[in-house]
Amino acid sequence: MLDSFAVVCFFARQRGWEDVRARLREEASARRKALLSLINLGECYYVAALRAGAERARHLVQLLDRMPVEVVGVDRPLALRAAEIKADYPISYADAFCVATAEAREARVMTGDPEFKSVEELVDVEWLPGNR
Repeated sequence: MLDSFAVVCFFARQRGWEDVRARLREEASARRKALLSLINLGECYYVAALRAGAERARHLVQLLDRMPVEVVGVDRPLALRAAEIKADYPISYADAFCVATAEAREARVMTGDPEFKSVEELVDVEWLPGNR
């Protein structure tokens, strides 16, 4: 499970991007896909749009569509679970969707976002280097 932090890290080639690349290659070679919440996809888009403009943000989404990444949609139970997580933990609402999706899919979250320290009791977190 990729958090938007990991996706942005990968595309911006920030510290730890090689770990994200390795995870994507691993998933592809095993004929699996890394998971990304639809809400976190939107978060990736707006971060890219703020940093580099809407055209680059659209390009990022097009690239993600060609990668071994499954964008996981949101239904009512997932939205309510994300709301519960947001109510109980000091984490952003978008990150709560990542956690709720990881719980539902029994997936480990790859991130460097320090907010995820508060939810390590809910999901396994794979920390990008220098971000734990």
